[in-house]
Amino acid sequence: MAIGNAVQRGSFVYVYDEKGRQMFTAPVGTGKDDGLKGYTGSTVNIRRGNFIYTYNEKGQQTATTPAR
Repeated sequence: MAIGNAVQRGSFVYVYDEKGRQMFTAPVGTGKDDGLKGYTGSTVNIRRGNFIYTYNEKGQQTATTPAR
């Protein structure tokens, strides 16, 4: 199922499918630049500290990239 929406609420990002059902949650960092950076139909990008973590539609971390 494709990602339809991703919303940051407090310390977590909530990811929903196209029908509005929650797929998974992921934690965000506590830094001023940390949090949800963007999403597509198949990935969610979240910054925590000096890295951006990419998650797939199953909530599995698939990549880590240094933040700039």
